[in-house]
Amino acid sequence: MVSTSLWMDTEILPEAGELKGEAHCDVAVVGSGIAGLSTAYELCKRGRSVIVIDRKGIASGMTARTSAHLAPLCDDLMSEFRKLRGGENAKLFYESQAAAVDRIEEIQASENIACDFRRLDGYLFQGNGMPPDIIDQELEAVQEVGAPVHRLVGVPLKGCENRHVLRYPRQATFHPLKYLAGVAAVCETNGVRFFANSPVEDVAERDGAVTLRTAHGQITADHAVVATNASIADRFQLYTKVAPYRTYVLAFAIGRGELPDALYWDTEDPYHYVRLQAGTDNHDFVLVGGEDHKSGEANNAEERFVRLESWARDLIPALGKVTHRWSGQVLDTIDYAGFIGREPGGEQVYLAMGDSGQGLTHGVMGAMLNTALILGEDHPWKSVYAPDRKPLAAASNFLRENITILQNLAEYVAPGEIASLEELEPGEGAILRRGLEKIAAFKDKAGELHLHSASCTHIGCHLHWNSFESCWDCPCHGSIFAPNGEPINAPAVSALRPLMV
Repeated sequence: MVSTSLWMDTEILPEAGELKGEAHCDVAVVGSGIAGLSTAYELCKRGRSVIVIDRKGIASGMTARTSAHLAPLCDDLMSEFRKLRGGENAKLFYESQAAAVDRIEEIQASENIACDFRRLDGYLFQGNGMPPDIIDQELEAVQEVGAPVHRLVGVPLKGCENRHVLRYPRQATFHPLKYLAGVAAVCETNGVRFFANSPVEDVAERDGAVTLRTAHGQITADHAVVATNASIADRFQLYTKVAPYRTYVLAFAIGRGELPDALYWDTEDPYHYVRLQAGTDNHDFVLVGGEDHKSGEANNAEERFVRLESWARDLIPALGKVTHRWSGQVLDTIDYAGFIGREPGGEQVYLAMGDSGQGLTHGVMGAMLNTALILGEDHPWKSVYAPDRKPLAAASNFLRENITILQNLAEYVAPGEIASLEELEPGEGAILRRGLEKIAAFKDKAGELHLHSASCTHIGCHLHWNSFESCWDCPCHGSIFAPNGEPINAPAVSALRPLMV
């Protein structure tokens, strides 16, 4: 079964064409996921002319690979956030994320967007064999920031009747691409222009304007928002403070009413998460995710799906067949908040970077924050997400995540994964050593070889093959390349260097 999410049947502006020639606007938005489209929406509603540009199709990136859990609380636990950022920042973080959920609810209602939005309870439950004290610590932290919470025992999952639980009222969920389709339509009605399949190769401030250059065109704007999660604007400074992780999701068929409609996630590390999505003919879908790992540090998706399915069927015996399976990449920051606001050292370029597992709420609140800053307004969330902040309390996270780069670069002196190209089967990729060079080798279904440098074009880290998604992953900062060497996920903007057979 290929990697296809439950949401991908929904196309958004498939008629959007490539940028050719010159274009001008008040604000150029790079990236058309929930961060980019929400930013375009907020700005056009405030009377600004906006262009949205994407390297691929509109909304075809990581937003299409989410599990669509709208959580106003920290994905890495509020107790952990409070340790790193303090009580006041924790409160502002919660308020900003809750405001994002409120904003989605408001927009889908006011714009009549049919996207299955609903409020429902969320349950954080004690992981198997784990101590209950984490529930007590989290209860205290959540109460301190002012979020509604109730301590319980038991959730409606098999074997979890005596697990310690926190119930969070007014969590939410929706169909993310149906929502973005509606947002994009409103944006288009308000004059927003969209360009797809137009990779931005350079973002530069010159003479009081921002210039965005592509292979066949150029946009000049008063301001730019780089809403690509892994930014293409900042090359080094912020990338020491983020780390890419890959997460896996299965969708199962289930009879309607077999599982109470709620959001469930446990305290294991990595944690598991469960939610429902409406289907048809008295059948729904159950989404189950987890088995996260550092990007590029494992190539065993099949094993992870087996473990995930086993975990799910043990807890939810009514599950039917697997209907979809996919993976996505999140960009964790060392202090659990995104980097949103003016680019360090810049004046007219703004970033929306680092989802920390909460890309949907980060994207929407980031749009609200960046819009205010572009319009010259102050904002209470500014310091929480400031890209130039120095989270000293997160030093241990900084050191742990950055050891990956040193370990990765050391791979250049290691042997290749295969000794010769003859070992490659059709559809496979692997690393081959040829003299001093490491080669990213891929053989397509027709038997044709595609050889490229195994060095990521961002800062030169060693790439790894991802057999499930059929791509080359960079473990350092999350760049992803297609088998033909073209970049398909930031921060890389340049293609891999081709090599001869």
